[in-house]
Amino acid sequence: MNQPIAASVKILVAGGFGVGKTTMVAAISEIVPLRTEELITEMSTGVDDLSGIEAKTTTTVALDFGRITIDDALVLYLFGTPGQDRFWFLWDELARGALGAIVLADTRRLESAFAAIDFFERRALAFVVAVNCFDNAPRYTPGEVHEALDLDPHIPVLLCDARDRTSSKAVLVTLVEHLIDGVGASRSPA
Repeated sequence: MNQPIAASVKILVAGGFGVGKTTMVAAISEIVPLRTEELITEMSTGVDDLSGIEAKTTTTVALDFGRITIDDALVLYLFGTPGQDRFWFLWDELARGALGAIVLADTRRLESAFAAIDFFERRALAFVVAVNCFDNAPRYTPGEVHEALDLDPHIPVLLCDARDRTSSKAVLVTLVEHLIDGVGASRSPA
Protein backbone atom coordinates (compact mmCIF):
# COMPACT_ATOMS: atom_id res chain seq x y z
CA MET A 1 0.00 0.00 0.00
CA ASN A 2 1.36 3.43 -0.94
CA GLN A 3 1.87 6.07 1.73
CA PRO A 4 -0.17 9.21 1.03
CA ILE A 5 1.93 12.21 0.10
CA ALA A 6 2.16 14.75 2.92
CA ALA A 7 0.59 18.16 2.38
CA SER A 8 3.21 20.89 2.24
CA VAL A 9 2.94 24.43 3.52
CA LYS A 10 5.32 27.20 2.49
CA ILE A 11 6.26 29.81 5.10
CA LEU A 12 8.53 32.81 4.50
CA VAL A 13 10.96 34.24 7.04
CA ALA A 14 11.55 37.82 5.93
CA GLY A 15 12.85 41.15 7.17
CA GLY A 16 15.63 43.62 6.72
CA PHE A 17 19.33 43.01 6.29
CA GLY A 18 20.94 41.29 9.28
CA VAL A 19 17.83 40.71 11.43
CA GLY A 20 18.39 36.96 11.93
CA LYS A 21 16.46 35.22 9.16
CA THR A 22 19.20 32.68 8.38
CA THR A 23 19.67 32.08 12.10
CA MET A 24 15.96 31.41 12.66
CA VAL A 25 15.67 28.98 9.74
CA ALA A 26 18.74 27.11 11.03
CA ALA A 27 17.43 27.04 14.61
CA ILE A 28 14.09 25.47 13.74
CA SER A 29 14.80 23.31 10.68
CA GLU A 30 14.95 19.54 11.17
CA ILE A 31 17.40 19.28 8.28
CA VAL A 32 20.67 21.04 7.75
CA PRO A 33 19.34 24.15 6.02
CA LEU A 34 20.30 25.13 2.52
CA ARG A 35 22.05 28.49 2.76
CA THR A 36 23.21 30.84 0.06
CA GLU A 37 25.47 32.96 2.23
CA GLU A 38 28.49 34.74 0.87
CA LEU A 39 31.15 36.85 2.52
CA ILE A 40 30.50 40.56 2.66
CA THR A 41 33.26 42.19 0.64
CA GLU A 42 34.42 45.70 -0.12
CA MET A 43 32.11 45.58 -3.16
CA SER A 44 29.15 46.06 -0.81
CA THR A 45 30.61 49.29 0.61
CA GLY A 46 28.11 52.04 -0.06
CA VAL A 47 25.53 49.46 -1.17
CA ASP A 48 24.68 47.56 2.04
CA ASP A 49 24.04 49.54 5.21
CA LEU A 50 25.95 47.87 8.06
CA SER A 51 24.90 50.47 10.64
CA GLY A 52 24.29 48.66 13.92
CA ILE A 53 25.55 45.35 12.52
CA GLU A 54 29.17 46.21 11.80
CA ALA A 55 30.38 42.74 12.90
CA LYS A 56 28.30 40.97 10.21
CA THR A 57 30.60 39.10 7.82
CA THR A 58 28.21 37.10 5.60
CA THR A 59 24.95 37.75 3.81
CA THR A 60 22.22 35.71 2.12
CA VAL A 61 22.27 36.26 -1.63
CA ALA A 62 19.28 34.14 -2.67
CA LEU A 63 17.44 32.22 0.06
CA ASP A 64 17.63 29.94 3.06
CA PHE A 65 15.64 26.72 3.05
CA GLY A 66 14.59 24.50 5.93
CA ARG A 67 11.96 21.86 6.66
CA ILE A 68 9.82 20.85 9.62
CA THR A 69 7.79 17.64 9.53
CA ILE A 70 4.70 18.06 11.69
CA ASP A 71 3.45 14.51 11.07
CA ASP A 72 2.95 12.04 8.19
CA ALA A 73 0.34 14.34 6.69
CA LEU A 74 1.98 17.79 6.99
CA VAL A 75 5.39 19.27 6.20
CA LEU A 76 6.33 22.94 6.61
CA TYR A 77 8.90 24.40 4.24
CA LEU A 78 10.69 27.52 5.46
CA PHE A 79 12.13 30.00 2.98
CA GLY A 80 14.34 32.77 4.35
CA THR A 81 14.47 35.82 2.10
CA PRO A 82 17.55 37.92 1.40
CA GLY A 83 17.48 41.21 3.30
CA GLN A 84 19.35 43.66 1.10
CA ASP A 85 17.42 45.90 -1.26
CA ARG A 86 19.44 44.69 -4.24
CA PHE A 87 18.08 41.13 -3.83
CA TRP A 88 14.41 42.01 -3.30
CA PHE A 89 13.57 41.07 -6.87
CA LEU A 90 13.64 37.47 -5.56
CA TRP A 91 10.85 38.09 -3.03
CA ASP A 92 8.00 37.78 -5.56
CA GLU A 93 9.16 34.31 -6.57
CA LEU A 94 9.79 33.25 -2.98
CA ALA A 95 6.33 34.50 -1.92
CA ARG A 96 4.54 32.57 -4.67
CA GLY A 97 2.46 29.86 -2.99
CA ALA A 98 3.34 30.90 0.56
CA LEU A 99 0.65 30.52 3.19
CA GLY A 100 2.11 33.11 5.55
CA ALA A 101 5.23 34.91 6.71
CA ILE A 102 7.28 35.84 9.74
CA VAL A 103 8.70 39.36 9.60
CA LEU A 104 11.79 39.52 11.81
CA ALA A 105 12.58 42.93 13.26
CA ASP A 106 15.57 44.38 15.10
CA THR A 107 14.96 47.26 17.53
CA ARG A 108 18.36 48.74 16.66
CA ARG A 109 17.07 49.29 13.11
CA LEU A 110 13.29 48.96 13.39
CA GLU A 111 12.77 50.95 10.19
CA SER A 112 14.20 48.01 8.21
CA ALA A 113 10.97 46.06 8.94
CA PHE A 114 8.74 48.48 7.01
CA ALA A 115 9.61 47.16 3.54
CA ALA A 116 8.74 43.55 4.47
CA ILE A 117 5.53 44.61 6.20
CA ASP A 118 4.51 46.67 3.16
CA PHE A 119 5.38 43.76 0.83
CA PHE A 120 3.05 41.34 2.67
CA GLU A 121 0.27 43.89 3.22
CA ARG A 122 0.18 44.71 -0.51
CA ARG A 123 -0.12 41.02 -1.35
CA ALA A 124 -2.65 40.31 1.44
CA LEU A 125 -0.34 37.57 2.77
CA ALA A 126 -0.86 36.89 6.48
CA PHE A 127 2.16 37.61 8.68
CA VAL A 128 3.34 38.07 12.24
CA VAL A 129 6.14 40.32 13.46
CA ALA A 130 8.83 38.76 15.65
CA VAL A 131 11.30 41.09 17.34
CA ASN A 132 14.66 39.32 17.50
CA CYS A 133 16.03 40.40 20.90
CA PHE A 134 19.71 40.91 20.15
CA ASP A 135 22.16 41.26 23.03
CA ASN A 136 22.61 44.94 23.99
CA ALA A 137 19.70 46.04 21.76
CA PRO A 138 17.07 48.40 23.17
CA ARG A 139 14.16 46.47 24.71
CA TYR A 140 10.55 47.37 23.98
CA THR A 141 7.27 45.64 24.70
CA PRO A 142 5.35 44.01 21.84
CA GLY A 143 2.76 46.78 22.22
CA GLU A 144 5.38 49.49 21.80
CA VAL A 145 6.75 47.79 18.68
CA HIS A 146 3.22 47.30 17.33
CA GLU A 147 2.59 51.03 17.72
CA ALA A 148 5.98 52.06 16.29
CA LEU A 149 5.38 49.93 13.18
CA ASP A 150 1.80 51.25 12.88
CA LEU A 151 0.43 47.75 12.36
CA ASP A 152 -3.20 46.78 11.95
CA PRO A 153 -4.64 45.71 15.32
CA HIS A 154 -4.94 42.04 14.31
CA ILE A 155 -1.22 41.58 13.47
CA PRO A 156 0.54 39.67 16.27
CA VAL A 157 3.87 41.00 17.56
CA LEU A 158 6.07 38.91 19.81
CA LEU A 159 9.60 38.91 21.18
CA CYS A 160 11.98 36.08 20.30
CA ASP A 161 15.54 34.86 20.19
CA ALA A 162 16.11 33.58 16.64
CA ARG A 163 19.06 31.47 17.88
CA ASP A 164 16.79 29.44 20.14
CA ARG A 165 14.74 26.57 18.69
CA THR A 166 11.98 26.84 21.32
CA SER A 167 11.65 30.60 20.82
CA SER A 168 11.61 30.26 17.02
CA LYS A 169 9.06 27.47 17.29
CA ALA A 170 6.81 29.75 19.39
CA VAL A 171 6.94 32.33 16.57
CA LEU A 172 5.95 29.68 14.04
CA VAL A 173 3.08 28.48 16.27
CA THR A 174 1.86 32.08 16.59
CA LEU A 175 1.88 32.42 12.79
CA VAL A 176 -0.08 29.17 12.37
CA GLU A 177 -2.62 30.29 14.99
CA HIS A 178 -2.90 33.65 13.21
CA LEU A 179 -3.50 31.85 9.91
CA ILE A 180 -6.19 29.66 11.50
CA ASP A 181 -7.85 32.71 13.08
CA GLY A 182 -7.79 34.46 9.70
CA VAL A 183 -9.37 31.48 7.95
CA GLY A 184 -12.04 31.28 10.64
CA ALA A 185 -12.73 35.00 10.38
CA SER A 186 -13.07 34.83 6.60
CA ARG A 187 -15.61 32.02 6.92
CA SER A 188 -17.76 33.67 9.56
CA PRO A 189 -21.03 35.22 8.39
CA ALA A 190 -21.02 38.92 7.63
